[in-house]
Amino acid sequence: MSGWQEYISSLMRDGLCCDAAVISVAHQQLLAAHPGGVLANMTQLEIQVLLGRNRDTLLTQGTTLGGLRCLVIRDNLYTDTHNYTMDLRTKQQEENSDTCTYAITVALANPVCLILVGQKGIQGGTLNLKAFKMVRYIKNSMHQ
Repeated sequence: MSGWQEYISSLMRDGLCCDAAVISVAHQQLLAAHPGGVLANMTQLEIQVLLGRNRDTLLTQGTTLGGLRCLVIRDNLYTDTHNYTMDLRTKQQEENSDTCTYAITVALANPVCLILVGQKGIQGGTLNLKAFKMVRYIKNSMHQ
């Protein structure tokens, strides 16, 4: 893992996230992740599905991230809205489970993609705002 680990530490600092990862868009591989988090276990295939241009299966069947099943709520990752984000929600692991589900935000900040998983009770809008701020910081840093 590289200097991207500092970005993970920054994303985790305020306690809104329970997990975070940075992945390379070009190489479609994990660059940094929160130690011990589910996203640290993301496979190359999971990353390829998440960043792939064929969105049909992703939108209808969901995906997994580090083995955690997720449903797509909103996908603007490759749209012309200049939003470049995707909202997901973890899927309950058992049918009649009281297990909490978690909001996940994926944000494109070429050359990387950020994935943030909110703590219990944190809504997607809060995660989006946090992701937008980090994306802006990354883009500004790249243009200096």
